[in-house]
Amino acid sequence: MKTLIAGVLMVASRAFAFAQPAQTVRLRGVIEKVDGPTLTAKLAGDVEVKLTLTNGARIVAVVKASMADVKENTFLGSAAIPQPDGTQKALEVHIFPEAMRGTGEGHRPYSLPNSTMTNGTIAGATVMGTDGSTMIVKYKGGEQRIVVPPDTPIVRYDIGSTADLKSGVHFSVTAATKKPDGTFEASRINVGRGGATPR
Repeated sequence: MKTLIAGVLMVASRAFAFAQPAQTVRLRGVIEKVDGPTLTAKLAGDVEVKLTLTNGARIVAVVKASMADVKENTFLGSAAIPQPDGTQKALEVHIFPEAMRGTGEGHRPYSLPNSTMTNGTIAGATVMGTDGSTMIVKYKGGEQRIVVPPDTPIVRYDIGSTADLKSGVHFSVTAATKKPDGTFEASRINVGRGGATPR
């Protein structure tokens, strides 16, 4: 009986291990070579990696933008640092195309220490002040008042294509899966267009 129970527990533990989602990592660097769906890229520290895009992977083009592109009802995301007065000080602003409205909507902790990420819709007009522009970002269940200093990086996301995957272009992947052979795989990639650098 003990042997039977031990066998059942072993099978259950193996099934649990297989059910665990694969760990993902963030990649950011420059594309060196494109060979179909496989990219050879250089990361920080001159580290070379191979990244394969899955069939039907989403390619998002990142284009330089400004606060002039932020209008009422614009859907965007902003990484920020909470301030003592309850506002958020933007570290960067990402403007989404209409086709990506609703992506990651909400307010949550971000990957940088003591930072947040807010994805939502601009309510009303932005207001210029001495510290920068202030915008109210609304999402399901709440809103955040975000101050955008003049030197904050602002980019716009466009629907991209394989034509955006070129040697010398900067890219970022937020969730790459490392394969047993040391290469990486991803279902989405952000690529710079017109000299922009995805973060």
